[in-house]
Amino acid sequence: MDAPVLPMPAPLCLVTNKDGVLALNPAALAVLQEVAQPMVVVAITGPYRTGKSFLMNRLAQKRTGFPLGPTVYAETKGIWMWCLPHPRQPRVTLVLLDTEGLGDPSKNDNHSDAWIFTLALLLSSTLVYNSVGTIDQRALEQLRLVTELSEHIRVREKDDNPAFNFVGIFPGFIWTVRDFMLQLRAGEKTLSEDEYLEDVMRLQTGGGQKAQERNELRRCLRNFFPRRKLFTMEQPPADANLTRLEELREDELQPGFRKQVDAFCRYIWEEAPVKVLPGGHQVTGSALAYLMEKYVAAISSGSVPCVESAVKALARAENTAAVQAAVAEYQRGMEQGLVLPTASYDALLAVHQDCEQRAITLFLSRAFANHEHQYHDELVHKLEAAKEEFCQRNKEASEQRCRTVLQELWRDMELRLQRGDYVARGGAQLFKDDLNRVLEEYKQRHDKGVRVSEVWGSGVWWHRVRWNCASWLYGQAEAVLKEFLREHEGLAQVLKATEVQLELAERQQEAAAAEAEVARKAAEAWKEEQKRSMEEYECQLQQRMKEEQRTWLEEQQRVLEHHRKVSAAMVL
Repeated sequence: MDAPVLPMPAPLCLVTNKDGVLALNPAALAVLQEVAQPMVVVAITGPYRTGKSFLMNRLAQKRTGFPLGPTVYAETKGIWMWCLPHPRQPRVTLVLLDTEGLGDPSKNDNHSDAWIFTLALLLSSTLVYNSVGTIDQRALEQLRLVTELSEHIRVREKDDNPAFNFVGIFPGFIWTVRDFMLQLRAGEKTLSEDEYLEDVMRLQTGGGQKAQERNELRRCLRNFFPRRKLFTMEQPPADANLTRLEELREDELQPGFRKQVDAFCRYIWEEAPVKVLPGGHQVTGSALAYLMEKYVAAISSGSVPCVESAVKALARAENTAAVQAAVAEYQRGMEQGLVLPTASYDALLAVHQDCEQRAITLFLSRAFANHEHQYHDELVHKLEAAKEEFCQRNKEASEQRCRTVLQELWRDMELRLQRGDYVARGGAQLFKDDLNRVLEEYKQRHDKGVRVSEVWGSGVWWHRVRWNCASWLYGQAEAVLKEFLREHEGLAQVLKATEVQLELAERQQEAAAAEAEVARKAAEAWKEEQKRSMEEYECQLQQRMKEEQRTWLEEQQRVLEHHRKVSAAMVL
């Protein structure tokens, strides 16, 4: 589950605008990068001193936050950000972006308005345009930036018709008109707010350059923003109280204004979508911060931000991080789920399969589309290497445990060796009896580590063990025992006895045959395990690719259908 959004008591300046130079605030970026949840990003733009910040504070369900300011000078500079838990959707973050007002006469440059507006478009999933009065030609002219977007945004790296693809990346568009005093009527017909918006965006008849320019703006709005909605709002209080709007109690606001603002907020909370990138990938805080850095860097360098380039770079970074996170998840699960040495290979395999499944699920939930399978293959190799490492650690832990058990069981025989009991008459038989007793006790100990089965008969014993998840190593416990015996020089005298030599030779022959059989079965078992793991992974990968392909086709179909409808409406 995604971690909850950290408390953010007040907005932070995300993008500064000093003398027309845009820069990112590292402190705000750091806050954004910590948000691991999907985001509904709402940006508001519009002419300065039109009450944008008041609406954003209402969306935050706060009386204060974004500065309002009582004077004629613009209060908000750059872009301010506020990350909050979404009031309607659990495990989703609501990100509010309040932008500086357009058309501020105190600005010394002609470009910052365009770039601030461009950033608001590229970063948001819903764009709110706030104006005052009515939607007349003057209000539309204030949106002239829309017709210039092809000069400020490139959708694809190689794109002969950038405006055609805007509809696939642009946010939903909401127009809020403040201090609206007109009646929504056309003759005798009462209009809804959305009908009024569509009416004023209808193409005008007549020729001439002026009419063409007016219609070009309307075409852009209709082409770029298929999801459009209008909210009209009457004046909040009497004119005398405008300078202290944030101080007013609810009962001091006009009832109609409160109702209209509440309707606007409900619509945002209930209908504004999570921001997604081309391909359907949901945007989290780290992704949004990464895109913002790319876009601001492009603007600062004098180039045009390219969505495709930024998303490709983001995909590389996110896929690399997804591989690292998936491997870390696997290693964390194995560390927590294993107590080394495990009693059997099957016990280790069960934990491995569970951790592998969780790692793959985590990777697929974070990864971008990667049709070359580069990152999928990288994950498979790294999980395999991690599994090998745990198997090796398990083997070493088992060897150490076997040595410890032998040390405990060998003490009595060590004392007899020191006393010379085994070199006296009948010592060979005594050695065999003591050795069989040690072996029997060694067999009964169940804490020696990984083993599959034990074969006993005619005084011969061994353990069949699988190691390294690639082969079964025969007789790990016996191998430790043999090495243990070799390490005790005093026993060399005893092993010269013919009886002991013959018995050990017999054991070695039977052990070699058993080892070959166990190795054969081990290879078969490993192939089956690898086949199962790859088939399961390929199944998940194919399903993910089908979903991505379906999403891409749906996006293209929506773009084509939208342009078809717009073209048909133009003809009418």
